Amino acid sequence: MPTIIYTYTDEAPMLATHSFFPIISAFAGAAGVDIETRDISLAGRIIAAFPENLTDEQRIGDALAELGALATRPEANIIKLPNVSASVPQLKAAIAELQAAGYDLPDHPDAPQTDAEKDVRARYDKLKGSAVNPVLREGNSDRRAPHSVKEYARKYPHRMGAWAADSKTNVATMGHDDFFANEKSVVLAADDVLRIELVNAAGGVTTLHPGVKVLAGEVVDATFLNVAKLHEFLAQAIKRAKDEDVLFSVHLKATMMKVSDPIIFGHVVRAFFPAVFEKYGAELSEAGLNPNNGLGGILDGLGALDNGAEIRAAFEQGLKDGPRLAMVNSDKGITNLHVPSDVIVDASMPAMIRTSGRMWGADGGEHDTIAVIPDSSYAGIYQAVIEDCRAHGAYDPTTMGSVPNVGLMAQKAEEYGSHDKTFEIAEAGTVRVVNAAGETLIEHEVQAGDIWRACQTKDVAIRDWVKLAVNRARATGTLTVFWLDEHRAHDANLIAKINAYLPEYDTSGLDIRVLAPAEATTLSVERIRRGEDTISVTGNVLRDYNTDLFPILELGTSAKMLSVVPLLNGGGLFETGAGGSAPKHVQQLVEENYLRWDSLGEFLALAASFEHFADVNDNAKARVLGATLDRATGTFLLENKSPGRALGTIDNRGSHYFLARYWAEELAKQTDDAELAAAFGPLAVTLRDNEQKIVAELIAPQGSPVDIGGYYKVDEAKTNAVMRPSATLSEAIASL
Repeated sequence: MPTIIYTYTDEAPMLATHSFFPIISAFAGAAGVDIETRDISLAGRIIAAFPENLTDEQRIGDALAELGALATRPEANIIKLPNVSASVPQLKAAIAELQAAGYDLPDHPDAPQTDAEKDVRARYDKLKGSAVNPVLREGNSDRRAPHSVKEYARKYPHRMGAWAADSKTNVATMGHDDFFANEKSVVLAADDVLRIELVNAAGGVTTLHPGVKVLAGEVVDATFLNVAKLHEFLAQAIKRAKDEDVLFSVHLKATMMKVSDPIIFGHVVRAFFPAVFEKYGAELSEAGLNPNNGLGGILDGLGALDNGAEIRAAFEQGLKDGPRLAMVNSDKGITNLHVPSDVIVDASMPAMIRTSGRMWGADGGEHDTIAVIPDSSYAGIYQAVIEDCRAHGAYDPTTMGSVPNVGLMAQKAEEYGSHDKTFEIAEAGTVRVVNAAGETLIEHEVQAGDIWRACQTKDVAIRDWVKLAVNRARATGTLTVFWLDEHRAHDANLIAKINAYLPEYDTSGLDIRVLAPAEATTLSVERIRRGEDTISVTGNVLRDYNTDLFPILELGTSAKMLSVVPLLNGGGLFETGAGGSAPKHVQQLVEENYLRWDSLGEFLALAASFEHFADVNDNAKARVLGATLDRATGTFLLENKSPGRALGTIDNRGSHYFLARYWAEELAKQTDDAELAAAFGPLAVTLRDNEQKIVAELIAPQGSPVDIGGYYKVDEAKTNAVMRPSATLSEAIASL
């Protein structure tokens, strides 16, 4: 039987699922549409990785692998909610929570020695960072703000901070000796198997990767970041922040770039506390206190050291001597350097730009900031926006245009700094990419500690990306820009392919251009100030950046975007928005029984999923479900029923009630399916007539702490009770 899969993930989206899924299931079931959940949460993936350690009751299947296989089939219909892209500290916290709950899981081995430890480490490594998205994304993305969402933002504009013309906020980036500068790229003429090896000064060869399978037409890149030059750059950036009396912050992507960026983060921590690591570095290393995991982990572990108080004092002195640090939570003393996954560039930079170009300092106030983005590949896009805001002030959500995105991500395209092709170099030498015939395709001279990475982008993904871009340009008549820099090796190869593939389509009357990212940004922000839209067509990393940057400026959040991924083999993946704010929402729920998470992204994705289901399965009832949900969402926005900002207003659970009510009303009054109209008529009346009672039941529990039984793996019964506090609403939904 054809089925829609609704993913069960982490944090706030997971909590919202406990409230919203019963509604989805009841509405879909009444129309004969089967919808099921699959657990791809971090906890679920950890449990699935060690079945031999667990009891029969504890074991669960590998839902991610199941969905990965499904994504390659034409019947795929998957609704993907945001999930935790785990840093090492997050992974360890999840493991500890599960162990405390009775799961006999092994500890994460930081330095595996035995074969058993190496096996455990390999299993955990597969769970780190952006482990879910590359598996499910068997297609390229089409991400945009629906008309109803844009109109809502204009009617109810979010707050924008005022920019000062003399703002000292700027981006600091290397500009040389980094991944951008050192990149080399080749296009494979035929299918091949490539070997990655390190040849040291004595001629000794270490195999880094024994066999990378590549296909004809595939683009293969390799590059490295010079760590000695990185430290020179960081020392200059730290001094600049001190001299200019602005906050120092670093913005990386330790989730998606799960191998490279935690290492870079560790170098930033070392550079900020040079005296501490010069004196105590070896001792910290012996104790397993790794700066790659952040300052917070080091400070937490000092209690186990005999001279821990002495080292803590040295860190405190380093904080006094250095520039002021940007804070994640000034009340709790959590700095920008505490946890690598706390400050993710695609969420943190737009948030900073939106709030006057400032970040929070230790004093609880907002201050101008030096935003350190070491690699210069895309740092220029943020500097371009900063310069535009400094010159022209903040954007106006009531008039500004949009920058929808067509993103290249199919079949693990441009998965930089992650997976099995990124290495911290052990000794000086030459890293070579060698084909099966023994020919060297790419080589780099490297030093010990340098970070070397390679990635692949398949030709079939690039062809589909170009087609999707042309389709969006044709459907909208909007200026469409490929964000590619001819001076970057990878981009130059993509530009050649675009020039070859565009003539295969009718582009008459379309304005399709290729611009370097910083230039494309400048053009786009000039146009959005005039209320004009510009489609950005980007690679995978810029897709992440752009689909946070512009929505956060336009809408206040990226969670309100519609993200459709037409899968290469005909299926559909429907993503519900970004989850960068999810951890704070969980904290508020536990402390105050109030969940501010906005499920609008889920509403939009679900409607698109029903529409796709109807098309593929020729299911008229599913089409009615999708069309009525879309209209209900429009009413939901116009009536401003999104979660409020304070206790005593409706939160996420209340927003689900109003969506269910408007949806039932639309189903009851539609004339395309009399059976559905009859089925939902009584529910519509019940939900409308009991509004005051239901809202009171939803608001009444607010203000007190709640127990959901965990963070990464919650207790189902406890969480259901918390997320479904209205007996009247639950009984009405069950009546279907």
